[in-house]
Amino acid sequence: MTTTGKVITWTSVIAVLALAGFIFFKFCFVYSEGVNEGDINYFQKEGFIFKTYEGKMIQTGLKSTKVQGSIQSNEFKFSVVDEHVAQQLNDGSNTNVKLHWKRYLGTLPWRGNSQFIVDSIYTAKPK
Repeated sequence: MTTTGKVITWTSVIAVLALAGFIFFKFCFVYSEGVNEGDINYFQKEGFIFKTYEGKMIQTGLKSTKVQGSIQSNEFKFSVVDEHVAQQLNDGSNTNVKLHWKRYLGTLPWRGNSQFIVDSIYTAKPK
């Protein structure tokens, strides 16, 4: 094999490995995980080709930076892949829930529209 052939081969191998690493870190690597608690605003199944479960949770808290004693509302948008977890969220409407999530750096069409993927429910309390 000539020197030019070796350079092209090694460059191709390095490019394929770099692409594989990028795809792994973008779509498979769990960047962070945590727990959020709040009231489910909506939870629905949507999509044209890939039907995914999408939801939004409202988290309330006190805002101390601008006006003392005012209430701040934060939205947490999430997706659910597991059918069992989705069924629990559908059955538990009008409840305060504590959700465990994993955050990925990229989204995949069959995983949902959000980087935050809920994988379990810790608690669900009626309002």
